[in-house]
Amino acid sequence: MAAARKSAGRKSEPKTKIEAKLPPQPKAPAPADFKKEEELAAYRDMLLIRRFEEKAGQLYGMGFIGGFCHLYIGQEAVVTGMKMAIREGDQMITAYRDHGHMLAMDMSPRGVMAELTGRRGGYSKGKGGSMHMFSKEKNFYGGHGIVGAQVSLGTGLGFANRYRDNGAVSLTYFGDGAANQGQVYESFNMASLWKLPVIYIIENNRYAMGTSVARSSAETDFSHRGLSFKIPGIQVDGMDVRSVKSAGEMAAEWCRGGNGPIILEMQTYRYRGHSMSDPAKYRSKDEVQKMRSEHDPIEQVRQRVIDKKWATEDELKAIDKEVRDIVADAAEFAQNDPEPDASELYTDIVL
Repeated sequence: MAAARKSAGRKSEPKTKIEAKLPPQPKAPAPADFKKEEELAAYRDMLLIRRFEEKAGQLYGMGFIGGFCHLYIGQEAVVTGMKMAIREGDQMITAYRDHGHMLAMDMSPRGVMAELTGRRGGYSKGKGGSMHMFSKEKNFYGGHGIVGAQVSLGTGLGFANRYRDNGAVSLTYFGDGAANQGQVYESFNMASLWKLPVIYIIENNRYAMGTSVARSSAETDFSHRGLSFKIPGIQVDGMDVRSVKSAGEMAAEWCRGGNGPIILEMQTYRYRGHSMSDPAKYRSKDEVQKMRSEHDPIEQVRQRVIDKKWATEDELKAIDKEVRDIVADAAEFAQNDPEPDASELYTDIVL
C-alpha cells in the first residue's frame, strides 16, 4: 500500500522516449452531433453503397462480373463519414475494395457498375474492372490491386498539394493487412519529414485477407504505427458515421494547419469474405451476426432517425426504394452496354 501511495504521488512520466519527443498529439473528438439533414444524407449514402454491393455480388454470381471482386458491405460508415468531413479539391485513393469509395466521391453508379462488367461506359472503358477505376474529375485517384501500392501514390498526392500550396488534403486508405507492407513505412517517413498533408486511413476490418490481426501483427493498435516517424494517430469507431466525420474534420484541420500527416485507424468490420471467392471460414457466423445486430452502421442511423421522429418507417422505406431503383438502373445499363472494341487494347498505353 505504501509503495502504491508513493507511486501515486509522483508526476506522470512519458511511457517511452519516443513519446517524449513527439509534438502535442491530437485527441479523438466526440462523435459529431448530426442534424436531421445530415442523418438522412448519411443514411441514403450508406444505403446506396450497400445496395450497390449487394447487386454487384449478385451479378458476380451470375457471371456478369469476372476476375476479383471485393465487397465493402459493413464498412460503409468509413467513406461516408470521411466524405462529409472533407472539402472540394481533396483527393481520395484506396486499394481494391473500392466501389464504396467511388460512390462516396459521387462517381456515377452506372459508370462504376459498367466497369465491373467490362463495358464501354465504365470509368476505365471496361479495361480496369473492379480493382482499377479512376476519375480525376471526381478527385478519385484509383483503386489499386497491388497491396499497399496506393500508400506511396497517396503520399505523392500530398507532396503535390504542398508543392502547389493549394490547401488540399490526400485521403489515403489502406487495410490492416497492407499496414505491414514496407512501402507504407517509407511513405510515412517521407510524409513526416516533409510535413505532407496526408490523412492515412487504416480500415482495420480485423482479418486482412483471412488472418486475424492478433496472429499477423505485433502491434495491433494501428494508430501507433506512425510513432517512430512522429506521426500522430487516433482510433475511431468506424461503424459510427458520426465518429468518423468528427475525426475526419479534426484530421483535415491538422493537415491544413501545416502539421504534417496523421493516422486514423478506423475500427470496422466486413460482413463478407475478403473477396467473392473467400468463404470466410476463419470466423464464426455468430461473430458476424453479433456485429450486424449490435454495430451495423446503417441500422444505427436508422434507429436514431426513428427515435428522434425525424422520419417514419414508410419514409425510410421510400429512401430504400429510391436507392434500389438507382442500383437496378445501373445494373441494367451495365448488362446491356456494349463491350469495348478490340482497338481499345492499344489505347491509354504509354510506350
